[in-house]
Amino acid sequence: MLGWTLTFLVIALVAGVLGFTGIAGAAAGIAKIIFFVFVVLLLISLVSRALSGKPPRP
Repeated sequence: MLGWTLTFLVIALVAGVLGFTGIAGAAAGIAKIIFFVFVVLLLISLVSRALSGKPPRP
């Protein structure tokens, strides 16, 4: 999921440099949404793992 975020971020940067501000804004928005979804899912998985009482994987 972070790979997609970085992909859209690179697209936004390249589009911004080339002057395509509409595409850059859209790609940056998509990257931001995917990043926040990743963070939320990570936090949910960490909390659920901690509450289940299972030891961390080696």
